[in-house]
Amino acid sequence: MAIHRILGCVFGLISALPIVFFAAGSARAADPSTGSETKSEDSTALETIVVTAMKREESLQSIAASISAVSGATIERERLRTYDDLQNGNLMRVVDRRKGLPVALGILYLHTARAQGWESVGLAFPGHFLVRLGEGAERLILDPFHGGQICEAAMLRELLKAMAGQEIELMPEHYAPVSDRDVLLRLQNNLKSRLLQAGRQEQAVRVVDTMLLLAPDLAELWHESGILHARIGNMLASVNALEEFVRRAPEGMERHQAAAFLQQLKSKLN
Repeated sequence: MAIHRILGCVFGLISALPIVFFAAGSARAADPSTGSETKSEDSTALETIVVTAMKREESLQSIAASISAVSGATIERERLRTYDDLQNGNLMRVVDRRKGLPVALGILYLHTARAQGWESVGLAFPGHFLVRLGEGAERLILDPFHGGQICEAAMLRELLKAMAGQEIELMPEHYAPVSDRDVLLRLQNNLKSRLLQAGRQEQAVRVVDTMLLLAPDLAELWHESGILHARIGNMLASVNALEEFVRRAPEGMERHQAAAFLQQLKSKLN
């Protein structure tokens, strides 16, 4: 299947996601014990959407032009008012509302493409999540936040400078693929940052602890968990997290400072 046909199908599936989720939810609510029946109904719905999307196949250039025309006014009107809304990181609410953080929207793009057996990955682009869609040797980089807009090299350079500074030049590492775990961590990190900005530290701690379930090998997460637990008075949890950080972290100033703070906490507990 050519890359432009894949792209057309992805857009068709993305636009119909609320319908698919609603149909699946209704089937489960009717009879939660009949998992095979629910799967059959979901598959039928997806097949119908794919056929419809394929019938609306357009050229790559036409799709890009249509996306640019539709996304501009709508996104600009909504994103500044609601970008920091915590619902933008909740995948079910993103599906219902058809808007969300770039990484949340990107996860839906990735899931939709992979459900059809197509190659899709998240990218390590700083400050703004992008996805790459591929078929054979063909590759496209898409911006989920702007309606799946196709990002050519010039657009990527402009976006990078806006996010990271005018002195930064586009390098291969900026559009290197990342693991699914890294995508999920990026979503959780967005939620944590917004909770901290809102002064909701207890909820932010829960997000960090969720991140640790995904990535217990990341020393920096143990450090962050320890600091946040200390701030809200969970001293024992803070000690446990900081001990794990000291055990995992390489030698350096941050490790030494954490070890000193750990000793202070332990002295208070004794």
